Amino acid sequence: MRILFKHIKELVQVRKEAVVFVAGQQMKELPTLKNAYLLIEDGKIADFGSMEACPTIAADEVIDATGKMILPSWCDAHTHIVYAGNREAEFVDRINGLSYEAIANKGGGILNSAKQLNETSEEEIYLQSKIRLEEIIELGTGAVEIKSGYGLTIEGELKMLRVIQKLKDNYPIEIKATFLGAHAIPAAFKGNKDGYLQILIDELLPKIAAEKLATFIDIFCETGYFTVEDTELILAAGKKYGLVPKIHVNQFTAIGGVQVGVKYNALSVDHLEVMRPEDIEALKGTPTMPIALPSCSYFLSIPYTPARTMIDAGLPLALATDYNPGSTPSGNMNFVVATACIKMNMTPEEAINAATINGAYAMGLSNEVGSISIGKQANLILTKNIPSYAFIPYSFGNPAIEKVYLKGVEIK
Repeated sequence: MRILFKHIKELVQVRKEAVVFVAGQQMKELPTLKNAYLLIEDGKIADFGSMEACPTIAADEVIDATGKMILPSWCDAHTHIVYAGNREAEFVDRINGLSYEAIANKGGGILNSAKQLNETSEEEIYLQSKIRLEEIIELGTGAVEIKSGYGLTIEGELKMLRVIQKLKDNYPIEIKATFLGAHAIPAAFKGNKDGYLQILIDELLPKIAAEKLATFIDIFCETGYFTVEDTELILAAGKKYGLVPKIHVNQFTAIGGVQVGVKYNALSVDHLEVMRPEDIEALKGTPTMPIALPSCSYFLSIPYTPARTMIDAGLPLALATDYNPGSTPSGNMNFVVATACIKMNMTPEEAINAATINGAYAMGLSNEVGSISIGKQANLILTKNIPSYAFIPYSFGNPAIEKVYLKGVEIK
């Protein structure tokens, strides 16, 4: 099957040379082609160039993209979209003055989601989660990482990871699974954190490895949750089973988790709302991708990741949604890109790079998605008639997407 797009107003994120991610000043550079063509063959990008040089191509379908732009689908490298129920009551509690910590202390937060998940069947969790997955695909996401972490029991965690696997089997979107058993300390292990961690290591990890249910391992390294020492323990255990480290870190406090991530070659360190100079210094020149989650800051009214300081220091940065029932009940990457520009002082070029090529790297998908490059999957966003790509974050409340393609197939 060959699909030819012609007269594309602007083809965005064009990378002829292999680039795994961009950092520092490079993030301001977003290569594009104006008045372009793009050829898709068997679900992959086969050719592109300027219309002046467009060869005669026998295509099964020709699409006139006059006035419209094409860019690679968003790469959302941090989500929790497999869960049961919702937590809108906690949303109201926050409006009425309760803090995130206060809600957690009265049985809300992650433990609330864990209770709901363990009371819900695997099939029902799948049915709820696939609706969310379909929603983010419609909003332009072509690759997504999904975490466990709302089970907090052996069966609950396995149930979540099996649902993620089922979504992966049934949808054309690229999905990566992360084991986040160390998301919180379950009520049954109150006062016995070490006992819970040992169960994750001795009982859950072997099962996950045997069924090949995850690519990554993650932990919430934060005051009141898991310490730096706990983080080292979990990341080291995960690596023994071939799981690549990631960390939730520096969301509310900075306790040295970034340094542990670097020590264990974490693929990403995520949240980073609180960043000290030594944390930025630790990330310089490493393969660890910092990930900012601006929707979480927006929803919880907490500080935003200091993107400007980090990029100006030469770091790369990826953007993700953090889609979850408690602190970010939205998987809209268009809003994330806009919020990064509006609240974090990122340029449109930086934000688009962060949401595409850098997001792909943060999922280990640099060779598959994230840019308009020959041989990569044709996971694409076709915009409406818009004046420029800066219009996407500028017109933040108005969807600019006309169509979404995954592996060259229009999603309807």
